Amino acid sequence: MPTTDPISDLLTRIRNGQMASLKQVRAPHSNVKFAIAKIMEKEGYITDVQVVEAVNSKFKDIEMTLKYDGKRPIIRKLKRISTPGRRMYAKASELPRVFSDIGIAIISTPNGLMTNKDARKRRLGGEVICEIF
Repeated sequence: MPTTDPISDLLTRIRNGQMASLKQVRAPHSNVKFAIAKIMEKEGYITDVQVVEAVNSKFKDIEMTLKYDGKRPIIRKLKRISTPGRRMYAKASELPRVFSDIGIAIISTPNGLMTNKDARKRRLGGEVICEIF
């Protein structure tokens, strides 16, 4: 059964994989989810992101290699902000600062997905997708 919020599904798979101390997690592929995973890889929250063939299906999956500090996961908090039932938008001057800019927020801007820090530099606002710390 398809999920009503695929981005929340992606974040939950990552969260659950870290609680189970898994090395890798998979999620169904979409361009938006792949862009979110690439931002997390670029910012150092996960090690590797690849598009792979799904098992027993003609569709593709995103395979993410999770990152740990010893046995503790690098990602301490992974929170969905804008949901399908309640969209959250922010102007460039009102973008969130996650734990005093130690963490990041992923923003959907007219120029694509980017971190809150990049959006602030470019003076772009948009939809606040999630916060990562």
